[in-house]
Formats: sequence, C-alpha cells, structure tokens
Amino acid sequence: MSKEAGGQPTARKHTALPKAQILIEALPWLTRHRGKTVVIKFGGNAMVDDELKAAFAQDVVFLHHAGLRPVVVHGGGPQISRALDRHGIVSEFKAGLRVTTEDAMDVVRMVLAGQVQRELVGLLNRHGPLAVGLTGEDAHTITATKHQPRIEGELVDIGRVGEITEIDTGAIEALLADGRIPVVSSIARSQDDHHVYNVNADTAAAALAAALGAETLMVLTDVEGLYEDWPNSDEVISRLTAKELEKLLPELASGMVPKMEGCLHAVRNGVETARVIDGRVQHSILLEIFTDEGIGTMVVPDAPAHTTPPHDTEGES
Repeated sequence: MSKEAGGQPTARKHTALPKAQILIEALPWLTRHRGKTVVIKFGGNAMVDDELKAAFAQDVVFLHHAGLRPVVVHGGGPQISRALDRHGIVSEFKAGLRVTTEDAMDVVRMVLAGQVQRELVGLLNRHGPLAVGLTGEDAHTITATKHQPRIEGELVDIGRVGEITEIDTGAIEALLADGRIPVVSSIARSQDDHHVYNVNADTAAAALAAALGAETLMVLTDVEGLYEDWPNSDEVISRLTAKELEKLLPELASGMVPKMEGCLHAVRNGVETARVIDGRVQHSILLEIFTDEGIGTMVVPDAPAHTTPPHDTEGES
C-alpha cells in the first residue's frame, strides 16, 4: 500500500478492474436470464471455422454455468455437400431446399448424426460431461411429413425433405433437468411412411423453441443481421416486431427467408425474443445476451392491442 505526501494510504490501481466492470455490466442480464431456456441454431461460418467452433462451444458452456438452459440445433449444409460430392451424388436445390434422394438421405443422416453432431458434442464436452447428442428421430422429438414445395403453381417432389408436424420435448426436457446440454440434429421420422426426412435446421430450431417455451431463439448466420435496404445499404435493423417482419418477408433474399420465418413462428408461439446474429464474430452469443449493446437483429412479439376502458356511466340517468 503506497502513501500520499500527508501519510494517508492510497489504493493501488488494479489492472484487472476493467474485467470486474464487464462482469458487473453482465449482472442484470444474468439475473434476468437465469433458469430460462435458450435455443441456439448453430450454422454458417461458425460451423466450419475451427476458432469460431471453439468460441461457440465456450459460449454455450458459459450460458450453462451462468444458470441458463441452452439447447443447440444444427444442420450441416457445407459438410453434406462435400460428402455428397465424395459419393458422386450431385447437389441440387429447388425452392431453396436440397433435393434429397434416398441415397442422398443416407449421406445426410450420416453427416449430421455421425460427423457434425459428434464434433460439436466433443467440443462442448471438453469443458465437462455436459453435452448429449440426439436427432429428431430419437424419442419422436421431431415428426415430419413429406414436404412438396409449390414451384410455378405446381407441387414438386424433392425427395426426403420433411415438413415438421409435431414436436415432443420429453427427451430434451429430461436432459435439461439432468443438467445436460442437448445437441439436436435436424432430421425427423414420418408417422405416415416411417421414412427419415431431412428438415431445415432453422425451422427445426424455431419449432423446438416454441414447444419448449424458450425465452430466446438465437440463429447464427453469416451476415450482421437483417439489413434495412440491402444491397443499397448495410444498415442493420436492430429490432422489429412480428408484424414489421411479416411485411418484409417477401423482399428478403432466399437464404434469409427460413431464418426469419423461423423467428416469426417463434415469437408468435410464446418465445419472448428471436435474434439473428453474426456467427463470424467470436463470442457473438455472449455479446448478444450479456451486454447492453447487443449485436444482430432482434424480433419481438407485437404489442398487445390496447383494450377499450369500460365506458364511464357516472352521472348518467
């Protein structure tokens, strides 16, 4: 302890003080989110860059230890395309969806459940016995029916692509109650024909968030958020309501449509906020949840309509 000229001791300046200030800034957010379920869709660049993958795993484990209940949902577009190439199967897309033949579905299932999920579970479990992998097939977590998009007015068969019909959260709830982090691959089984279907991971994450009563849905992507007037401006919309988003949907680029449709479904089915964030930024999840600024675009439910107050009859005969 040093002393001033008058002999009074002075406090030593600690270089770690900024770290304490950062932790204090996070305190109200920690209090607000403690015990809440957050569903995170893992995808984009964060899925193929080793440093971003490691940072993502750290973020999810931090949420867990901070008292939140994270659930991770993943697809695997880049990995699936590479695997199909190795098997001599051409990747074809219609209406923004991968045409999935029976042979292609075998590869999709193998890549999602046997490669992407295993790697992600391994990264999370470096920090403790936390993550458990499952697919939408397990315990009927996700049930789907065959999806046929309408192209130029006609229904088109794109193979084993599923449309979600039902969610059973029992297995996920049991894992959360046991203090685990569920990691869910976006494939589902059909009640109609008992085939396995490839389902869009953004759609699966949104459906799970709604069924779990999650506080937040977070969708990692390769852009900063939803742009105000792309490509004329790179200004990101930081917040918008469900109605505002619904008006914008017809104008969005095809890659953003399932993400924003998922956000819309989530907030209209009980999820408090849905956020699209830039997965290219390390620790983007922590920045979004635990700082005042946040990043990306947040979608919120429409404000409840104001009810008309009862008519004042005082003084009337």
